[in-house]
Amino acid sequence: MKGNEAGRRRPWRIVDPYVAALLGTVAFAAVLPAGGRAGEGVALASDIAIGVLFLLYGARLSTQEAVGGLRQWKLHLVVLSATFVLFPLLGLAARLCVPQLLTEQLYTGVLFLCVVPSTVQSSIALTSTARGDVPAAICAGTYSNLLGMAATPLLAAWLIGSQAAFTAEGLLRITLQLLVPFVIGQLLHPKLGGFLSRHRRRLTLLDRGSILLVVYTAFSAGMEQHVWQRVTPLRLLAVVLVAGLLLGTALAATAFAGRRLGFGRGARVAIVFCGANKSLASGLPMAAVLFGTEAGPVILPLMLFHQLQLLLCAVIANRWPDEAGEIREDGQGGEAGKIGGIGVVAVAPSGAARADGEITPSPAPLPRGGPAAAPETV
Repeated sequence: MKGNEAGRRRPWRIVDPYVAALLGTVAFAAVLPAGGRAGEGVALASDIAIGVLFLLYGARLSTQEAVGGLRQWKLHLVVLSATFVLFPLLGLAARLCVPQLLTEQLYTGVLFLCVVPSTVQSSIALTSTARGDVPAAICAGTYSNLLGMAATPLLAAWLIGSQAAFTAEGLLRITLQLLVPFVIGQLLHPKLGGFLSRHRRRLTLLDRGSILLVVYTAFSAGMEQHVWQRVTPLRLLAVVLVAGLLLGTALAATAFAGRRLGFGRGARVAIVFCGANKSLASGLPMAAVLFGTEAGPVILPLMLFHQLQLLLCAVIANRWPDEAGEIREDGQGGEAGKIGGIGVVAVAPSGAARADGEITPSPAPLPRGGPAAAPETV
């Protein structure tokens, strides 16, 4: 009880600090884009940073623990279906918004958002806050990111077409920048895994600094090509609207599927947060590799979606009802104000957004079992 009361007193940041840093990087690129030789140097540094990111992802992941989590294969199948089947279908349906709401480039970004894998760290924190099955969330997020290394480029090439670099040269680039560093990291895990785990917070700065560099490079290229002249404030508002519709539909669909398939409460919590969230940390580097100099407008919907999922899911996690249909913080029950059994009454959450981009969970301890939470830092 004291933990919940303390949580209510915490201020709820309207804008996640890391997203604010991303938006600041976009503004900096608009004022001072890297062009010419400087642009080539920044692009090279961005490519190296992407390789380092995926090497660290691989080095953090314990293969043995990841394989051990396959016991809940039905839950993971539901999450993967939401991430790589439901979301792409919703992305195709968003085509109806072109050209009235979205430009072709912004729609490409929405479609790319829909093929990005799920989060790891945010899903774990949200699942813990809602008193859900945390080991299942760890496994589901990890498997989504592992599958996403192949599924995201393949789906992007299939659904987006020629704009995604899936030529022989593009495939080689994806392999060299994403897959090879990840495999090397896996080979180094026995030696580096413990060190990386002990210094996770410090390495988070490296991860996020690398992603900020990727964003700066992408938006600088967009400024050099004058693509932002076609992105008006009304278009940005339309992207927020479409992203909100995607998130709301995914939350409702995963909640319904969890109940319909007979999962227990803890598993349903993990299904909702792992199935309806998207990874900014994995998506941005992938977009830079797939779209090159055209990545600027493509990553914008993903950045806005990330902010929306932090805000809405923080509220849902703190208002998730128990098995009796009662909302655990203030005792108000009933079905009103819920999405598929999830309470959505807007109150200050007891899990506040932290400066490192995660949601601070309520005092439910994280179990020691399950795979290590690797490829996600946002």
